[in-house]
Amino acid sequence: MTTWFTSDLHFGHLNIISYANRPFDDVEEMNAGLRDRWNACVADDDEVWVLGDVAMGRISHTLPLVGGLNGRKLLVAGNHDRCWAGHGWLASHWTHRYLEAGFAEVHQGAVRLEVGGQPVLACHFPYRGDSQDSDRFVEHRPVDEGLWLLHGHVHSQWRQLDTMINVGVDVWGYRPVAAETLGELIASGANHLGRLSA
Repeated sequence: MTTWFTSDLHFGHLNIISYANRPFDDVEEMNAGLRDRWNACVADDDEVWVLGDVAMGRISHTLPLVGGLNGRKLLVAGNHDRCWAGHGWLASHWTHRYLEAGFAEVHQGAVRLEVGGQPVLACHFPYRGDSQDSDRFVEHRPVDEGLWLLHGHVHSQWRQLDTMINVGVDVWGYRPVAAETLGELIASGANHLGRLSA
């Protein structure tokens, strides 16, 4: 069994194609491309941590796409997920929809895990930085206490910035990244790395 990490699929989100410079002509091609790349590397008995922002658009059409993705899927909710606690009381009414769609678990905030023999935090948000000009959702970000952080949210701003590793699809060839690969980055120490080519 392999453990994988990913984030920011944005199924059904037309504007993300131009915003993040994704190599797809339309939403249908993007949805299919993300699914095919996921299933080409993730086996049925693998585990995948999705660090937020799964589906947008008409949620009744986009959220069910999770069911077509291989592996046991665990969600750490992001700001574009309707089950994210930052949306207030309505979020709790959405959690069951995400479970029904194919997630085995839905988590909020930051989750403590181990990758490459090192303790890490996994959260949608980085310690600092954003995909826009200023840091948003500051009150929902984890506190930097020296742990490595796996995150999403910043799209193509960086793949690694110091001890923050962005697992978002926009910097990993539009597919999940294996925990073994992340462990190698952690072992190499703090760095500043950009996106991989598709």
